[in-house]
Amino acid sequence: MKKHVLFFAAFAAAFGLNVCAASASTLVYGSGDYTRINPAMDEHGEINILLFNGLTAHDGENQVVPGLAKSWEFDEETCTYTFHLEEGVKWHDGEDFTANDVKFTIESIMDPDNGSENAPNYEDVEKIDVIDDYTIAFQLDAPNVAFLDYMTMAVLPEHLLEGENMQESDFFRHPIGTGPYKLAEWDEGQAITLEKNEDYFKGEPNIDEVIFKIVTDDNAKAMQMQSGELDLALLTPKDAQLFAGQDGYTCYDMKTSDYRGILFNFQNDYWTENKDIIPAICYGIDREAIVQSVLLGEGMTAYGPLQRNIYNNEDVEHYDYNPEKAKEILESVGCTMGEDGFYYRNDEKLGFVISVGAGDQVRVDIAQAAAQQLREIGLDVSVEVPAQVDWGGQMAYLIGWGSPFDADDHTYKVFGTDKGANYSGYSNELVDQYLTEARQSDDKAVRAEAYDKFQEELAKDPAFAFICYIDANYVAKSSIEGIDADTVMGHHGVGIFWNITDWTIAE
Repeated sequence: MKKHVLFFAAFAAAFGLNVCAASASTLVYGSGDYTRINPAMDEHGEINILLFNGLTAHDGENQVVPGLAKSWEFDEETCTYTFHLEEGVKWHDGEDFTANDVKFTIESIMDPDNGSENAPNYEDVEKIDVIDDYTIAFQLDAPNVAFLDYMTMAVLPEHLLEGENMQESDFFRHPIGTGPYKLAEWDEGQAITLEKNEDYFKGEPNIDEVIFKIVTDDNAKAMQMQSGELDLALLTPKDAQLFAGQDGYTCYDMKTSDYRGILFNFQNDYWTENKDIIPAICYGIDREAIVQSVLLGEGMTAYGPLQRNIYNNEDVEHYDYNPEKAKEILESVGCTMGEDGFYYRNDEKLGFVISVGAGDQVRVDIAQAAAQQLREIGLDVSVEVPAQVDWGGQMAYLIGWGSPFDADDHTYKVFGTDKGANYSGYSNELVDQYLTEARQSDDKAVRAEAYDKFQEELAKDPAFAFICYIDANYVAKSSIEGIDADTVMGHHGVGIFWNITDWTIAE
């Protein structure tokens, strides 16, 4: 066979024939940086869905659909989910995927020694039974109606991770999954190159190569989009508007469940002494002004964590901008205005620092705007961008969370006492009670009542000063076809790649 190919190539060259192989298609995405790719331990990562699969997945309407599991059933009497897995699925290294990989992954997340922030999603799991290579059962000690959502968790290979440190293993710099793309090269701080998995069990992707080009600066990302170095990027509202109407570009202004707010760090002594001023802080923020000035109208004002969810309670206290009421609250708890225009308590000036993670200019701008508004009501508030986030020591943080999926996601583990993503150290017995009641019932009426009470209690005793929900402003070259513009994005705008295997790049 090889001789025939060589003969034809020589023949074509001799007679000047133009022989062209099919051109490879490449998509270059403007990405934040990654120090590791570890979906089991870390909360999110846009790249995960390209490399890995869960037992379940989410479709374009964020509903649960089959993933590595082709079907499942639930036994109410024993509170057991039984999953029937796809057969013949291969890891990127050619080894067989089996139920043992699923058991290994979930047990690793549940192991408190591993410190996974995803652990609260599986705390109801009492027993995991591998029935055979392609059947696995999870017995829960209490109902968790969001369990199928949580089984979208990326499954990891036991044969490569057994006995490894789940936080520090080198595997997470050289990940191997079952997903539609596999790692080809990782040039640290520059790019992560993925090549298509031709043997993908759900069908070979159309695009041959996806490059996550590391661009941590928002301005640089917009410039590289304009110069043609990038094919797709999530831009700031201001930068995205530059591409509106430009030939060759398509703007996707996508709704998200992604909110921003000021997290109060209750592990800091400041809030032990000054928790009673938090309602004043909430009234002192002009949310609509921030939506218009920072987001350029691409978002909406926020008053709670479930505004994009069917269980949102819009009747709770919104803390609409009311600077006079803010001052009344401050004075009612014994604060007095000083000659410098700031309030004092026990001879100490009232104020705090909002920390913001590096690399997100929109968060910095939101924090700066909120700080200026709070200074105007007499609180000495400033903003810092530390090199590393000190969750335990900082005073406050410009937080972002949000889930377009079940209401349990990003509520139970964010606001529940001592849960994995509760970085504020917030604790409220009633909040814990209502969140537990909601996750343990599949009766929509029961859940609605529990979530209503949860939101009411959270508004009375705020963990955050909610500010706004942001839109995800993606810009793509118009040659990319197949992006689902109607999908509601999650935290950090994550979710656009849910149907990447169907995308094409027109020549």
